[in-house]
Amino acid sequence: MPYRQTEGIIKATGKSLPDHPSYSQICRRVNKLDISTKRSDDHEDSIVIAIYNTGIKVTNRSQWMQEKWHIKKKKKGDLKIHIAVNTKTKEILALEVTDGKVHDGKVMPRLIEHVLKRKDNKDIKIKSVLGDGSYDSNENFKDLQTKRIMPGIKVRNNSIKSTKNNKIRNREVGIQTKEISSNGKRKKIWTEMDC
Repeated sequence: MPYRQTEGIIKATGKSLPDHPSYSQICRRVNKLDISTKRSDDHEDSIVIAIYNTGIKVTNRSQWMQEKWHIKKKKKGDLKIHIAVNTKTKEILALEVTDGKVHDGKVMPRLIEHVLKRKDNKDIKIKSVLGDGSYDSNENFKDLQTKRIMPGIKVRNNSIKSTKNNKIRNREVGIQTKEISSNGKRKKIWTEMDC
């Protein structure tokens, strides 16, 4: 989806927002994403997508007074915009606006479904999905495994291999964290897979 259409969708879905990101803000944010993937034998029908989210405050009204007088008021709330982007063309493939309380990991399967069920998307397959640590969950790894999509999700720092975990998640934990014991302490070294 082009950026101007994305701006229009955000305007339409966030009518209660006093302000919304403009075309140039969306373009800058997407272009600042430092996504480097090794493409070996890429087929034109398989794509790599990156999933990202950002928050928007609903209102700034009386924020200065609250900060000045240290008034603790109930938060007005915020919205989250979840975006799935094609890393090669930087085209926005799916977009979802949620409440600020919705966890990022819960939205990832829906974004992937939106990409797979697009009408202009006849024979395109998702080769890999890239995401940060907020998408690290067994459910997401299981969902990617059933759809035969390679995960590129950064696992959390304190991740361990477990029999309760998905096989692919355990493999990612092993690849991304190497435990070395020196002087009786556990130390983790991040590999090239670090997102």
